[in-house]
Amino acid sequence: MLNDKNSFNYENRNLSDVFRELQEIKNNPNARQAYIKQSKKVKKVQQKRPKVKKNFNIFASTSNSQNKHTSNDLKLSHIITGCGILVVSMALFFPKDLSFSESYAKVDSIDTVSEYELNRHRLNMQTIISENAGMDRVKEQVVEERDVEFETTYTDNPSLPKGEEVVTQEGILGKDKVTAVKTYENGNFVEEIILSKEKLVDSTPKLVSLGTSEFLAKHKVHLGDTMYLLNTATIKESADTSSKDVAEVKNSLDVKLLELPSEEWCKVSFDGIEGFIKTSNLTSAYTTPNIVEKNRIQRILLKVNIHMELNEPSGLTLNDYKKIFTGLSNDKNNIFKDNYQAFYNAEKKYNINGIFLASMAIHESAWGTSQISQDKKNLFGYGAYDDTPYDSSYEFSSYDEGIETVAKSLVKYYLNPPGTKIYDGETAAAWYYNGPTLEGVNTRYASDKDWHTKVFSYMDMLYNRL
Repeated sequence: MLNDKNSFNYENRNLSDVFRELQEIKNNPNARQAYIKQSKKVKKVQQKRPKVKKNFNIFASTSNSQNKHTSNDLKLSHIITGCGILVVSMALFFPKDLSFSESYAKVDSIDTVSEYELNRHRLNMQTIISENAGMDRVKEQVVEERDVEFETTYTDNPSLPKGEEVVTQEGILGKDKVTAVKTYENGNFVEEIILSKEKLVDSTPKLVSLGTSEFLAKHKVHLGDTMYLLNTATIKESADTSSKDVAEVKNSLDVKLLELPSEEWCKVSFDGIEGFIKTSNLTSAYTTPNIVEKNRIQRILLKVNIHMELNEPSGLTLNDYKKIFTGLSNDKNNIFKDNYQAFYNAEKKYNINGIFLASMAIHESAWGTSQISQDKKNLFGYGAYDDTPYDSSYEFSSYDEGIETVAKSLVKYYLNPPGTKIYDGETAAAWYYNGPTLEGVNTRYASDKDWHTKVFSYMDMLYNRL
């Protein structure tokens, strides 16, 4: 072995001896130096040996044949020994932590190897080999159905607010039959190669309408929404100023938006009447917030006429009543200002128009200045006869009581047809019923044939205080 300098004999060693020597050289620097020196000596000795001429005579004697077998055995031994030397040399001259650049360097000594080890960017060959040896790369062929994305198509729509999108058709995914080869490394997907595709189901495109109307966007409205007139305007038969007039619509009244043929004209519906009007005449609750309240009042006033039915509420709020009856110049004694809620309550309780009831009281009591109204709290002259009005009229403890009594009498005898359900489970007697209008009440209530027009003049005045 190496410790015995005289026993360094390549021919008499086997492969196990070589690996033991390798281990000893690796762990013992002195042994490595000895090995290098001895290798050089052996090399010189081998160079000095005379060349042996090979015998190719196939007719050699038995002794020659025997020598040949011996020679072959020696050659096999040389091969094994040479492999061992090669392994040892690689271990010595190619340590595991040398870079590729060191592999091609000429190494004459341990000092030279140490010099190359100063390379800070060397490659660790053992690590690279072990990592690649442990890599698990798998390929598999798959046949599977896969979704096919649908396209989205946008179409301009002038009947939608600008920038708004409406889906008119939902997209549906298609299906493809795909044959592919997938590659995995250490269980992780790396790549895929598609071999073939077969279409199974076509995708359905998604259709989207894209709004372009600046008018609709400005007012935050859509077709079918309610809009309001800024000023009194005329509805036309067609989208042309020279076309025939269909109807006149007062300011603040509402119309239903039907079509938008252009940014200048739109088609609307007003109480069932259809026609065209310029978009510049319209506004919305978004653009003009107080227009909704104005519209409510305008809608109430629209119903005010001498033929209006009086057996239904006025639609006014308690605040509306307060507004109407506050500041009346003819209400010298503030009787109506102080009792506006009594008229409102009668309307709600007995289903009678409270403004009609108050207008009747104004007419009969001359704004609460008559003797009967002042002495008997009777604003209506209720129960009075023409020949003895003061003596025959009813007396009440308060104006409120008189207002409620007259409201009940009108509902039961004048304003509703026979059998109509009224208050407290009763039905209308209808003794003096001639229709639920001012003219109908006038027929049996007052001898003055013009009574209904006089009462209506007060109604019209009170309503317009809104």
